[in-house]
Amino acid sequence: MRKVLSLLLVTALLFGTMAGVRTAAAATIEIRWNNGAEPQTIDPALSTGIPEANTILQVFEGLTRLDKNNNPIPAVAKSWTISADKKTYIFTLRDSFWTNGTPVTAYDFEYAWKRALQPETAAEYAYQLYYVYGGEAFNKSINVDGKYYAQAVDAKGNPLTKKEGDKDVPVPNMSKQIDPSKNVGVKALNAKTLKVYLASPTPYFLSLCAFPTLMPVCKAVVSKNANWTSDDLKSYITNGPFKAVKWSHNEKMEFIKNPTYWDKANVKPDKLTYYMIDDESTALSQYQSGALDASDIVPLAELPGLVKSGDCKIMPYLGTYYYSFNVTKKPFNDVRVRKALTLAINRSAIVNNITRGGELPALAYVPYGIPDATSTTEFRTSGPVTFYKDNDIATAKALLAAAGYPNGKGFPSFTILYNNSSRHKSIAEAIQQMWKTNLGINCTLRNEEWGVYLDDLTNLNYQVARRGWIGDYVDANTFMDMWVTGGGNNDTGWSSKQYDMDIAKAKSTSDPKVRMQYMHDAEKILMTDYPIAPIYYYTHPILLKSKVKGLVLSTLGFVDWKNVTISG
Repeated sequence: MRKVLSLLLVTALLFGTMAGVRTAAAATIEIRWNNGAEPQTIDPALSTGIPEANTILQVFEGLTRLDKNNNPIPAVAKSWTISADKKTYIFTLRDSFWTNGTPVTAYDFEYAWKRALQPETAAEYAYQLYYVYGGEAFNKSINVDGKYYAQAVDAKGNPLTKKEGDKDVPVPNMSKQIDPSKNVGVKALNAKTLKVYLASPTPYFLSLCAFPTLMPVCKAVVSKNANWTSDDLKSYITNGPFKAVKWSHNEKMEFIKNPTYWDKANVKPDKLTYYMIDDESTALSQYQSGALDASDIVPLAELPGLVKSGDCKIMPYLGTYYYSFNVTKKPFNDVRVRKALTLAINRSAIVNNITRGGELPALAYVPYGIPDATSTTEFRTSGPVTFYKDNDIATAKALLAAAGYPNGKGFPSFTILYNNSSRHKSIAEAIQQMWKTNLGINCTLRNEEWGVYLDDLTNLNYQVARRGWIGDYVDANTFMDMWVTGGGNNDTGWSSKQYDMDIAKAKSTSDPKVRMQYMHDAEKILMTDYPIAPIYYYTHPILLKSKVKGLVLSTLGFVDWKNVTISG
């Protein structure tokens, strides 16, 4: 899912976690968790990363909720029916309420999904709603005087643009109006019934209904208040197990059990406090002093000792750590350069000497732990397990020479961008030295705070950048569809028509064998053109106290505090 802050099995784990705080008078259970960073946003439509998702998923609830095995279960929707062609879903909503006491309705869901798709919202994750009929067309439409039109194309079907100043802007086709009230396949039939019509069968759609982008928002509030997520949280109306009550920026966010939540009787913690400590050593110190019950980041140097002491658990994580290249900037517009840099990384040295958390070197993009065409086969082992050799210096040097930089001569200096983390710094320093020693090229390092880092990625304000992707659901598509041309999370500038066609064909078929073959074909294109350099497949080290039982930590990176209890 997602851009990850720090950072193989396909099951979520239910396990004992962290020490809560009880007050003698009220037996209050408080969980103190280090979320690792200030969330860039608390608006579900704009969420992109793990810090954001793990905040939003405590205070919002969608049509479904993922259980400990990543399976979708009823949430705001108490039931649903699916048509024989698997394209029409009818959701029946239960009685549930917003934190202001008003009912959560199907109209709120319709509004929220169309708001996420609306071009003006500029939601990076809008493509998670492209599965809805008409969703992509609406998201890519052009607003002209409050009405939406498809982009004009030439005789070959290529989108038309025109110059406005120094920018290329799309040209609207004024004969092809898109009316979101009629042309987008989500419709509230009444307050308790939501009809969703998909563009094609989507086997993981019910799982997507638990994803932050598809959370409802209170139409009566959000449609009238552009600042509904403001710092004081007074207009931050939500419907999840917890309610946000205080936000001290870059320090902490506080939540209490939501008294209007439909299943409040089964919410165990009375209070959550999310800290925003991005320095691993500081987080460890706070954990060891008793000020934190758990932390999502762990100092690499201390990892073996913390695992031995039982304070750190290494959990499965469905994700890949990689570097991305800005292919719009020289010399990274040359595939030979990108491949040379990819091959000149010693991944085994990184996972054995730096991360030391049981990670595996990534010699492809999609990680282990995802089913292929059947539940008994795996995507990674059903296709090529590797696309290149680890630490292949000879081939890398030959490629760099062919690109015009023999032994690195004449190669311009560049910068590796990463977000604040000693892990990312250590890995960047190691790769910096590998490239200098193996290829004779020089680069510098630049670290940034999480929100600034995300902005620079989105705006292609980098040359090479540290990235990571955690699955949004358990299917290869969550790793593959992000790289389509213009994709909201394709922050490389890379484009391939054949890749786009393969992903489109994969989404249009209901035959699992055919679908997965298109996915394998697409991955081959990605790993032939090298807009990214996979480095390792994630694991998830986490600091945990032992007194609290019942935390669900998903292999997708989500934490669920709803059923946490304290023992002892």
